[in-house]
Amino acid sequence: MDYININKEAWNKRTKVHVDSKFYDVKAFKNGKSSLNKIELEQLGNVDRKSLLHLQCHFGQDTLSWARLGAKVTGVDLSTAAIAQAKQLNLDLGLDAKFIADDIYNFGAHNSEQFDIVYTSYGVLCWLPDLTRWAQLIEDSLSIGGEFHLVEFHPFNDLLSGYSYFPQVDPDVEEEGTYTENCDGETSTVVTWAHSISEVVNALISVGLNIELFNEYPYSPYDCFEGLKHVPELGFEMISKGQQVPLIYTIKARKTGLSVKQNKQ
Repeated sequence: MDYININKEAWNKRTKVHVDSKFYDVKAFKNGKSSLNKIELEQLGNVDRKSLLHLQCHFGQDTLSWARLGAKVTGVDLSTAAIAQAKQLNLDLGLDAKFIADDIYNFGAHNSEQFDIVYTSYGVLCWLPDLTRWAQLIEDSLSIGGEFHLVEFHPFNDLLSGYSYFPQVDPDVEEEGTYTENCDGETSTVVTWAHSISEVVNALISVGLNIELFNEYPYSPYDCFEGLKHVPELGFEMISKGQQVPLIYTIKARKTGLSVKQNKQ
């Protein structure tokens, strides 16, 4: 199955919908509104003058928001339509971001640059079949002492929605609409994989990254799942049997020295 081209086509279609949506609100973004949320802003802290690689950056709003905070940014995404939009936004805003249209595995196989920060967020891991390979490209892309930051939707919500929590041999192949308010019922074929949190953590450990932080949150900054309720000042929550459902988790990891690959040589 050519999952890369299937998902690329889906995200090319989605990009055209997303740039016109209230969810992304490109007009407000161009007028100075940041697309970043409190969770990632607090976790990454000061990024001024730091080099930052943003994996699976979509059409670049978060990438460019980091650039507005002083980071020297590079964004990578599978979708050629998304990267074209990101480059146009970069031009419109007069920023100096770099954007690359590529599958991140292929990018990792050819990239020789190293960064102070590697960042990825919100709905990224389900599109990847191999997390060890993902973790290795992160380790390869970090300078010694560099930080990796993941902000991701909690897979517990997927379990409640009827998907597997644990990795499966075969991916889920579905006809799926997008999450913005203006999708008008249009669907695309998508190919996704389940990843438990333990699989994510162990993939990062296996390549020699040192995990410094793991957090879980009962609130999402986005109203993008069924059954969410808005809580002023906090975001959106989901209640199951009277209890809050974990909706977001974050990981911070650091490259401290020689990689596992180098130590084996």
